[in-house]
Amino acid sequence: MSHRILIAFGILSLAFSSGLGGYWFYVSDAKGQTAAAAAYNTSAEEEAHVRFDMEVFDIVMQNYWQKGSEADLAEIYRLALAKAAGTAEEKLPSADRAGTAQMLADAFAHTPDDKKKALAVDIAIVVLANLAPQGRSGLLSEKQEQQFRDTANNIDRENDLYQKLGVDKTVTPEQVQEAYETKAAELAASSSPQAKEELKVVEKAKEVLADAGSKSIYDETKILPSVVSRVIGSKTLYLDLSKVTPATLQEFVNTLETTKDNPELTSMIIDVRGNVGGTLDFAKYLLALFVGPNQYAFDLFHQGEMQVERTPAVPKIPSLANFKEIAVLVDGQTQSTAELTSTIFKRMRLGKIIGTKTRGWGTVENTFPVTTRLSDDEKFSVLLVHSLTLREDNEPIEGRGVDPDIDVTSADWKSQVQTTFRTPGFANAIFEAVSSK
Repeated sequence: MSHRILIAFGILSLAFSSGLGGYWFYVSDAKGQTAAAAAYNTSAEEEAHVRFDMEVFDIVMQNYWQKGSEADLAEIYRLALAKAAGTAEEKLPSADRAGTAQMLADAFAHTPDDKKKALAVDIAIVVLANLAPQGRSGLLSEKQEQQFRDTANNIDRENDLYQKLGVDKTVTPEQVQEAYETKAAELAASSSPQAKEELKVVEKAKEVLADAGSKSIYDETKILPSVVSRVIGSKTLYLDLSKVTPATLQEFVNTLETTKDNPELTSMIIDVRGNVGGTLDFAKYLLALFVGPNQYAFDLFHQGEMQVERTPAVPKIPSLANFKEIAVLVDGQTQSTAELTSTIFKRMRLGKIIGTKTRGWGTVENTFPVTTRLSDDEKFSVLLVHSLTLREDNEPIEGRGVDPDIDVTSADWKSQVQTTFRTPGFANAIFEAVSSK
């Protein structure tokens, strides 16, 4: 398969995911779904603020991971209205969708016009923040959604790497190095904290733009690299995945392309310690490189049902067969897609998991647009937990994490490594990798 085709699969086809700061927790994954259309089932929804909150109601009923009743959600709305309005608890005319709409209509009828928008937004925020797991769902402004997706995709819109080095897109690796040395010398002469931070950005610019593969991805998508590789000893390819972005798969493939002619490489370490996750589809695309298309990848749990995910139409990479033994390094900060990837390697017996129990953030989120507009200059979307990812034993990753095959907190973990792996020097490579981060 050509380099360009792999970019199409590895970047353009993958769903978005990630999280925001503040009370939005960093979330795991995203899977494309269709938002609920604005409903006009009751006369109460002729009022725009009621319609706004009831559209959020419908989005939750149709897309939330847990199958609930209208009565359950109506009760959450009842409590949210009281909290948002700062009043005594309201009464529902009926414990269903229609009763919720009427309750909201009555509340907005007694709310001053200049406070209705804030109340409608606050009700939605409180409702979504209280859906389990608490804090994972929320209401996003257009700017927040863009930040959400930029965070997921490892895009820094504030710093243009070419501008930081004072070069253009035609720059050569040699020119990148020259520009870096000039900028670095200027910044090193300053003792200000700002100069030290600027130096970090300049160093990142050099790393990205001096590498042809990273530069190509950055030019096309503005996505910063998430994979760093090196050879440990002579036989082990070490790949440090700091995050999962829509470009991580392509970076993985690029690394394999540069090492495919090295017959000495017979073992691999995939390090996802500290990896906060990201793009959900990465897990099944990565698996496809090992096992080929249309193979079972994993299950998602949504509203009481298991949804089977299979590998996409991506052929195996032949050079992966050279790696006879694989170790995946995890820790308590490994979460979301990184956890799912780890449990896939464990289930499929592609590699051994080494480290400590992972964090246990196994929710799948996506954003759903709210079509009702409360003002001409502002749009909102719902960030919602859509599904749960599952471990190799079909228990949710959420709240449980993934258990390592070899726990590095055990007194004899090094002996376990030595007896588990037979490739010469691989145990020492694992020891070096574990201690390096």
